Amino acid sequence: MQAETFHFHVGAFDCFAVSDGFGIYPDPARTLFAGAPEAALTQALHEHNIQPEEWLEWVSPFICLLIRTDRHLVLVDTGYGTVDFMPNAGKLLQNLKTLDITPPDIDTVILTHGHRDHLHGVTEDATDQVVFSNARHVMWRGEWEFRNSAEGLDFDDGDASRKLAALAGHLDLIDSELEIVPGIHAIHAPGHTPGHMALAIVSGGEQVLDLVDAVGHPIHMEHPEWNMRVDYQPEQAERTRRMLLTRAAAEHASILAYHFDFPGLGHVQQQGDAWKWQPIAATKDSEGL
Repeated sequence: MQAETFHFHVGAFDCFAVSDGFGIYPDPARTLFAGAPEAALTQALHEHNIQPEEWLEWVSPFICLLIRTDRHLVLVDTGYGTVDFMPNAGKLLQNLKTLDITPPDIDTVILTHGHRDHLHGVTEDATDQVVFSNARHVMWRGEWEFRNSAEGLDFDDGDASRKLAALAGHLDLIDSELEIVPGIHAIHAPGHTPGHMALAIVSGGEQVLDLVDAVGHPIHMEHPEWNMRVDYQPEQAERTRRMLLTRAAAEHASILAYHFDFPGLGHVQQQGDAWKWQPIAATKDSEGL
């Protein structure tokens, strides 16, 4: 059975990678690495034991993050919610329940950006009621502005705007790299979307950088110049990716990536102008980094 939660610590913080399930996407090579040179992409895939002609679907995990500090219970992203066209997603609430966490227990929800697999679980699909009704919700102001602009409304048929409208009275918009709650710091990480946000979780001299969708696959670390088809601003996405990976390597921070194989945790090592992924599950137990 696929793991649904993964317990780890960041200093004094009690943390869990929590699965919302997964999505299945066609044409993975061009979805993940749009514009990559054919020969170089084929070589990179072979180095990851992927046969390009057989790689017909990308099974993409959706990994939310739960953080218990001394004063707060924080959820990073809310998953896909329950929708018919993504039948293997929408598992967040049931997986939180296995941790004895119910929606009213959450006091802070951080929405890293407005894509469906990160935002749509914020309300009940049938009623548009806010799921985490006791929580302060936090989003980068530029992301909210984009999702409510004419371009943004056209971009996703207004889906994100409707979800965000339901959060009236619950939503705080930020536009600087402040500390959202003690130990959890916002990082401006645009490119994947205009207001994409990463996070630094810091406690007791330890740090995890939640890169969210700044990387979609370990190959992006080896080839940071290759972008995903859905990266809204590809050149900015590359600059952000390099900035975050440089920081992670320099500061010996652990990394969480939303779409990597569960639990999405690991480290990177600098290799020239690129980085090499070292997944945590290969060398660590389920209680620490």
